[in-house]
Amino acid sequence: MRSLGLVGLVLALVIVGLLVKKQMNTLMPAAVPPVAGAPAPNVREQSQQIQQQVRQQVEAAMQQPRPLPDDAK
Repeated sequence: MRSLGLVGLVLALVIVGLLVKKQMNTLMPAAVPPVAGAPAPNVREQSQQIQQQVRQQVEAAMQQPRPLPDDAK
């Protein structure tokens, strides 16, 4: 009975590990090679670009009107 619980736990950990690996691959796809003739961006430039994109997305989300609850209509 105890070994069955241990096998179930190991199986659950394997499944969670595979899901995390799959999720990480979708969040961080393989690096795209730079365009010929363009200098490769360094880590600082990439970080600043990501920060700017997030800032723009947050500002855009803040500009959208908040939905009213059903009872307020």
